[in-house]
Amino acid sequence: MSKKIIIDPVTRIEGHAKISIYLDDTGQVRDARFHVTEFRAFEKFCEGRPLWEMPGITARVCGICPVSHLLASAKAGDRILAVTIPKAAEKLRRLMNLGQIIQSHALSFFHLSSPDLLLGMDSEPQKRNIFGLILAEPEFARGGIRLRQFGQEIIEQLGGRKIHPSWAVPGGVREPLSGDGHTHIQNRISEARTIIISALNRFKSLLSHYEKEVQTFGNFPSLFMGLVTPEGLWENYDGHIRFVDGAGNIIADQLDATHYREFIAEAVEPDSYLKSPYYRPLGYPDSNDHCRLDSGMYRVGPLARLNICHHIGTTLADMELREFRDRVKGTATSSFFYHYARLIEILASIEQIEILLDDPDLMSNRLRANAGINQLEGVGVSEAPRGTLFHHYQVDENGLMRKVNLIIATGQNNLAMNRTVAQIARHFIHGSEIPEGMLNRVEAGIRAFDPCLSCSTHAIGKMPLHIELVGMNGNIVNEVWRN
Repeated sequence: MSKKIIIDPVTRIEGHAKISIYLDDTGQVRDARFHVTEFRAFEKFCEGRPLWEMPGITARVCGICPVSHLLASAKAGDRILAVTIPKAAEKLRRLMNLGQIIQSHALSFFHLSSPDLLLGMDSEPQKRNIFGLILAEPEFARGGIRLRQFGQEIIEQLGGRKIHPSWAVPGGVREPLSGDGHTHIQNRISEARTIIISALNRFKSLLSHYEKEVQTFGNFPSLFMGLVTPEGLWENYDGHIRFVDGAGNIIADQLDATHYREFIAEAVEPDSYLKSPYYRPLGYPDSNDHCRLDSGMYRVGPLARLNICHHIGTTLADMELREFRDRVKGTATSSFFYHYARLIEILASIEQIEILLDDPDLMSNRLRANAGINQLEGVGVSEAPRGTLFHHYQVDENGLMRKVNLIIATGQNNLAMNRTVAQIARHFIHGSEIPEGMLNRVEAGIRAFDPCLSCSTHAIGKMPLHIELVGMNGNIVNEVWRN
């Protein structure tokens, strides 16, 4: 008889999710699905709030990437005020976003995924975690902690706190970078650079041990999307949207991110609260064939950003990018390489921080453009660690929110994550005997994307629901199903 395997919860990710693996009568994997089981209504309960509160409110969407929402929200506010913010404010926002990329990527790689990579996918589950990593690789683990601390300290020096800083606002930022803060960040750069170069070398030395995982962890053609500069360089804060295909061909370029609805549409599946955005011109994958290669499935985040840019624009990161492309033979289509891309982005961020600190604009006190409500609609777009983030606001004449739409990076990877777990399960699971290490690989395929589920489940999505009312004696008094 056919049966179903449930992995619940998926571990070492942000948020709550489970995976269902469906086997046929012979014990072979027929399908697998990634279900996001938590629901949060940020889009809805923001309605009626003043525009000025939105950066501080939406930063609370997540404790891992609050800066991403803070900046995208402030940028949507800039649009509604119809202002160009001062140069110093833009560069300070960029500095904070670079700190955010470092701390988030360090958490993902060192704390959440390194136990699999350094201790082994088949190692004992009781030891395959950050504590086991600290025991086995104390210097490596310490380096990850220090690197994440560096990113958090940049956020703290600018915004006054490491988590949920109320700093970026519509029109600019509240406070400048102090002289002491400037010196503190500058003094930490050398150590951070040493740590990330060491981590990159260690990761590259492991690749020969994970050839099967490279081939099966979400290794398929898809579109890739992200922001680039007008010259096609790696971008993390502003720029225009570019789509490339699995062969690296540019299929759309210099798209105005504020017109996202012209090229991104959103769909809902019945088994998850996570929305499924797709590239509108190519359409949504057929419900019976999510693997169709000519569909509008696309990936975002560090892997996508490296696939879409011509180069990064900093010396060491561009050297690593060239080696990366030599290793993958062009465009990287395996989601296993999200880990590799994160490490290169950390290095790029450190180099860009060092360049920014030498910019005299950074110490200016001209930080804010003051204006009232001049537009009733605004879209703010920025690159979060996990990918391109959209905040779309509609307000009334008093600046009160009438409608809010958030398109989160994790949701944009949803179609690819589902295809990834199915691909991994089909390769590693055969018959009724399923070693724990095989199931861990299915989870690790999701961890490669570093999903942030609290960010991603807001207003759309209706999962089947089964509620049981159980009496004191253990008998079921009533049951309700929602299909």
